[in-house]
Amino acid sequence: MDTNFWLERWMSNRIGFHQDRINPGLERFWSSLGPCSGGRVFVPLCGKSHDMRWLLQQGYKVIGSELSPLAVEAFFSEYGLTPEIQPEQHYTRWKHDAIEILCGDFFQLDPSDVGTIDAFYDRASLIALTPAQRPAYARQLAELLRKDTPGLLITLDYNQLEMSGPPFAVSAAEVDRLFSNDFEITPVFSCDALEEDPKFSEKGLTELSEHVYHLKRF
Repeated sequence: MDTNFWLERWMSNRIGFHQDRINPGLERFWSSLGPCSGGRVFVPLCGKSHDMRWLLQQGYKVIGSELSPLAVEAFFSEYGLTPEIQPEQHYTRWKHDAIEILCGDFFQLDPSDVGTIDAFYDRASLIALTPAQRPAYARQLAELLRKDTPGLLITLDYNQLEMSGPPFAVSAAEVDRLFSNDFEITPVFSCDALEEDPKFSEKGLTELSEHVYHLKRF
């Protein structure tokens, strides 16, 4: 799966991964991270997520990273915002007040591109990546964060033989394998997610669990 896969998904509006509501795990567990109001929250592979709007409403500044310009344009358009658009070397920066999205390849960003990050949020990034891509994602995320930066990671787990993904199944063991070298990992919450999202039953899943983790950069 390469960048063209996701660009084509946005071009053809095949964005079933986009949630029409705020993720309950974000609303319930974000405050337990403890970052101060007004801090900068990094949202990798952000799409046009409503979760970013929720973070803004809580008083945070938000910086997202997204590959598709269609997704970035849709985010600002749907909220009636007119961003400043500034081309950079590896991406284009879209900015309006407390929200900015870096449109380009997440894996080409460096710490100077994102600036100081006070917390991060991943609801749809890790589970969007193939197993082969995930180690590079974990290393890149660690590279962009300073010591002691906390974050909320939300994953899905299911029998991968029943559905090919994305979203892909990510087990607790894999979270530990990917992040334990650079992050303190604390499991926070797990629940049965199949009843809340019928489309996964329609795809053949018989079990689906959602897991919430606190991560903290060493």
